[in-house]
Amino acid sequence: MTTAARVHLSKTRPSAYEKLAAFSKEVGELARAAGMEPLLCELVQMRASQINGCAYCLRVHTKRSLELGETAERMTMLSAWRDAGLYSERERAALALTEAITLVSQGNVSDEVYEASRDVFDEEEFATLSWMIISINTFNRVAVTSRYLVDPE
Repeated sequence: MTTAARVHLSKTRPSAYEKLAAFSKEVGELARAAGMEPLLCELVQMRASQINGCAYCLRVHTKRSLELGETAERMTMLSAWRDAGLYSERERAALALTEAITLVSQGNVSDEVYEASRDVFDEEEFATLSWMIISINTFNRVAVTSRYLVDPE
């Protein structure tokens, strides 16, 4: 089936998509209010999008990361973050939580991942980060299901 034959969820039911976009915007505002690092937030969204195979969201968050000053090396190494030695303790905890929530059906969020996250994120940061991961996973599923195209530049 071609992409053109797929139902474009955001165009077919725009009110639902608008609510999802508003939710995502609120989560972003909560992250800013909590003082969370903008690059950490982008890395989390890029990692979930990598796992979910969402080219559309990867493009969005790669562009945002570059605008924030992220390096090509760190973005290239993101899928191997555990062994890269390029990420802070907070980033590593956030990426581990991202993988656990994104792959929740493969083993839940372990106590080890939860505790490592809570060691570096206070309650509000942890909740905000969790909602951010949930939000990007939802966007990934919308884009992948409808096969949103990544326009060449």
